[in-house]
Amino acid sequence: MEENKVLLFGKYDMSEVVVNDGGLAKYIDLRPTNVPHTGGKHANRWFGKSKLSIVERLINNIMRTEKYTGKKLKSYKAVSDAFDLVAQKTKKNPVQIFIESLENAAPREEVTRLQFGGISVPKAVDVSPQRRLDIALRNISRGVVAASANNKKAIFECIADELILAAKGDMTSFAVAKKEEIERVAQSAR
Repeated sequence: MEENKVLLFGKYDMSEVVVNDGGLAKYIDLRPTNVPHTGGKHANRWFGKSKLSIVERLINNIMRTEKYTGKKLKSYKAVSDAFDLVAQKTKKNPVQIFIESLENAAPREEVTRLQFGGISVPKAVDVSPQRRLDIALRNISRGVVAASANNKKAIFECIADELILAAKGDMTSFAVAKKEEIERVAQSAR
């Protein structure tokens, strides 16, 4: 007898998704869930956000934008439709595409400022895996908002395009371009 599997949005199996980046694997929660909505039960806890479903974290980041501020259901619907479009375009599991886009958009090093007396000097530093994931999610959602502003394209199409481009490592993706820019600045500050 076949066991009932828990599928994301009732369609996508998260058990077959693989995280290739070992550093990020600990912070990407891929536990199966039908509806990625916890109601903030992990808020205000140390590393609480790493216990949130990674798809819910994308939904929450989309929710920070002008039109979707506080509107979780609208953001949920947009991400669900975007995943359908990604599955249709790539013929792959959209959660896997999303994970690949996060891996390609996560910067490995960035710049911090050190104070020596009265002058500040830029210094390249490695980025922690939790921060890498946060930056990747933030840049993906910022890219989606920038693409959908003053554009006739629906937001779910912009999400799908950003995820597909970032998964390929394409420089036309906002998140990948930001990552390259951050790493280039860090390279010059070594």
